[in-house]
Amino acid sequence: MRKHGKSCISLICVLLALANTASLAQARPDTRSMTCAQAQAIVNQRGAVVMSTGQYTYDRFVASRAYCMRDEILKPLYAPTRDTAQCPVAYECRQIFRPTN
Repeated sequence: MRKHGKSCISLICVLLALANTASLAQARPDTRSMTCAQAQAIVNQRGAVVMSTGQYTYDRFVASRAYCMRDEILKPLYAPTRDTAQCPVAYECRQIFRPTN
């Protein structure tokens, strides 16, 4: 009886670990499968999100400067969506250019 209890606990632990791994392996959202409004809404809800923009491309979209480093500025970021070829999804954080002297 005792051996059966230990194997049951081991099985539960393995199942929990697999469930956790599966949730970590979720694919990132793809702008091409959403409407422009849906892509914009995801960024507004999450604040910052990495989304696929093509088969081998992705970008980090941010809703405001609060998601950028101190020395970065906002630049509008466009991506293809299901209904718009160049949707103004949100912004990207860009480093401020400072010439070196």
